[in-house]
Amino acid sequence: MRVLIVEDEPFLAEAVRDGLRLEAIAADIAGDGDTALELLSINAYDIAVLDRDIPGPSGDEIAKRIVASGSGMPILMLTAADRLDDKASGFELGADDYLTKPFALKELVLRLRALDRRRAHHRPPVREIAGLRLDPFRREVYRDGRYVALTRKQFAVLEVLVAAEGGVVSAEELLGRAWDENADPFTNAVRITVSALRKRLGEPGIIATVAGAGYRIGPQPDTGREGGGRG
Repeated sequence: MRVLIVEDEPFLAEAVRDGLRLEAIAADIAGDGDTALELLSINAYDIAVLDRDIPGPSGDEIAKRIVASGSGMPILMLTAADRLDDKASGFELGADDYLTKPFALKELVLRLRALDRRRAHHRPPVREIAGLRLDPFRREVYRDGRYVALTRKQFAVLEVLVAAEGGVVSAEELLGRAWDENADPFTNAVRITVSALRKRLGEPGIIATVAGAGYRIGPQPDTGREGGGRG
């Protein structure tokens, strides 16, 4: 999952971003409305976390534009405006959830996962493919009944591959969904993470490299090799 945090208090924004990373949630930060709109125009986010009172276009204006775009991106308003009228107006603008400051990070994580679950309601909460069982809420993975311990980044990459349900996912998309905006587009982090993930999952291999296209997960005809094989 990748989220955009729109918050003009740097310390709070960075603390939230770092906390979400520990939960395998990639997050970018926008400290003002103009930056938020720019990031929304160039990146694919799963959820927008909006403070209402920010410099430039307000959080309310950003919410309106997200709704008007028809993207269906869920909006969570994270704000100090805690009166009932404030909450009502936030929901009227198109917010899917509303959390007031101060807040517990754990609650924010639970709400984000609930929104992501609703967004992808056609997919079961626990996903299974090729003997693999992935629970995104418990952050647990089992291979043929055997528990597989993964790092946060390995889990994030696997979650994107499993969600594709056997479809090919490019390295660029994995970088965009499992890392944040500070990731070097020329890094070999995706290849290294996928290689380590294969080792953790064991044999027979279920992650294939599709030459010139990316990676896919599912039953493999030759222990994980397809097109370009392992890589």
